[in-house]
Amino acid sequence: MTFLRSLLFNLAFYGLTTILAFLLLPLIITPRSAQAAGCFWGWITHKLLFIAGLSHQNDGDSLRGTQVIYAVKHQSAWETLILYWQLGAPVVVLKKELMMIPILGWFFAQAGCIALDRGAGMAALRHLRTQADIARSSGRSILIFPQGTRVEPGTSRPYQIGVFALYEQTGLAVLPVALNSGQFWGRRGFTKKPGRICVSYLPVIAAGLKRKEFMKSLETAIETRNAELEATPLRPHI
Repeated sequence: MTFLRSLLFNLAFYGLTTILAFLLLPLIITPRSAQAAGCFWGWITHKLLFIAGLSHQNDGDSLRGTQVIYAVKHQSAWETLILYWQLGAPVVVLKKELMMIPILGWFFAQAGCIALDRGAGMAALRHLRTQADIARSSGRSILIFPQGTRVEPGTSRPYQIGVFALYEQTGLAVLPVALNSGQFWGRRGFTKKPGRICVSYLPVIAAGLKRKEFMKSLETAIETRNAELEATPLRPHI
C-alpha cells in the first residue's frame, strides 16, 4: 500500500509541477508574483501529500510576520516546498546549480533567492553578505540550511559559516528549526512513508553573539531537538 500511495503521489506531484511551471510562467514578470507562485506550489504539494498519507505539525512559534533568519535542518525536499509557503515566501539561500533548472530556475531568480557557488570560497561569502543587505532592506525573512545540503537522519555534517555571515551582516535574530522530514520523505527515496512530520521552531538566538558562541548555540539547539525527534516513535499515518 505504501508503494502504491507513493507512486500515485509522485505521478501527481511531478506531473502537476510540470504543468504549473508552464501555466504560471507569466507570473515571473514581477518578484511578488513569482513569490506567490512559489507559495502556491508549496500549498498544492501540501494538499497532494494526502495521497501518500503524509501530514505535518508545527511546534513552537514560527514568528511569521517578524523579520528573522530561519536556520533550518535540511533532510528532504519537503521543507524546501512546504516551509516556503508556510513562512510567507522568505528569501531562500540555495545552491547555484538549482538556478540552472529550466523554467524553475527563472522562478527562483525572480523570487529573489540567493544563489551560492559552494566552490567559490571567500567570494561566495562576499556575495552572500551583499545579498544579505538587499534581503534585509526588503523586510523579508531569510531561510538558510546551515549545513549546506540535505543530511540523512542519524548522520552528521558540519555547520557552515554562511549562516553566521548572514547573522552578522544583517543584525537579525536567528530562529533555529529542527524537523524529521527525512524519516518520511528520503533524500533520494521514491517511497514516501505515511505519518506526521514534526517541525520544531526553537527559541531565537538574539543578535550580537560572537562567531564561536553563535555557531555552538545554533548547532546544539538544532541537533539536540533533532535527536529527540528521531528517537520518538513515528506518528501513525493519517
